[in-house]
Amino acid sequence: MGLDAIVADPSGAVVGLDFDGTLSPIVPDPASARVHPDAPAVLAELGVAVKTILVLTGRPAASVIEYGVAPDGVGLADVPGLVVLGQYGVERWEAGELTSPPPPEGVEAVRAELPKALASLGVHDAWVEDKGRALAVHTRRAADPRGAFETLAEPLAALAARHGLIVEPGRFVLELRPPGTDKGDALSAFLAERSARSVLYVGDDLGDLAAFDAVRGSGLPGVTVCSGSAEVTALADRADLVVDGPAGVVALLRALSGAARQG
Repeated sequence: MGLDAIVADPSGAVVGLDFDGTLSPIVPDPASARVHPDAPAVLAELGVAVKTILVLTGRPAASVIEYGVAPDGVGLADVPGLVVLGQYGVERWEAGELTSPPPPEGVEAVRAELPKALASLGVHDAWVEDKGRALAVHTRRAADPRGAFETLAEPLAALAARHGLIVEPGRFVLELRPPGTDKGDALSAFLAERSARSVLYVGDDLGDLAAFDAVRGSGLPGVTVCSGSAEVTALADRADLVVDGPAGVVALLRALSGAARQG
């Protein structure tokens, strides 16, 4: 079993985690997201035992570091050996250094056209999050979040396609981003880079399904964990374990840390 392999040989384990909905509760305004208050300290303890703590997210990597500071002042940047792969693996933060290539031309074109497209569809209460290399259209704060999401899905997919982008759907969000990489690609490459001997991955949204597939396709002892919610059930159906949101993720990591350090 994957958990047994991690506990028996923690120095060979990569522990991968999404950020929003996994380490941080989902909030109406993504700029207000903050890490669960206990997560940095728990990860700092776990980071001493395992090979690598990896945060794999669609967010810019720098925002994970910025939003990853707990009220007690402990932050994700304090986790030993932490690596953040942002924008689905295109960006990398490690040891205080950020590497990020420039965005493709299609993103700039979509950025210019998106306000007019939203207005023409009559969706005036969606919120656009500019990630630099991607644009995320959030409907959580709309009067009818589900209706706005469904109204926008096909037109935004068409807009993205005209400029060589794709749409990544999520929890009341449609992200227009470059094709060619996903969390599965990023996780597979990282596991090979680190010569991992086991892997655990925790996510909460549809974009994490590719990472689940990467865990299962790696040939390593692995565990897939869903940070559960009422909004996404497909991930829970595919997970080895389901926990109750970010608080449940922290409880799992705390238990794993204790077992790994004792083992």
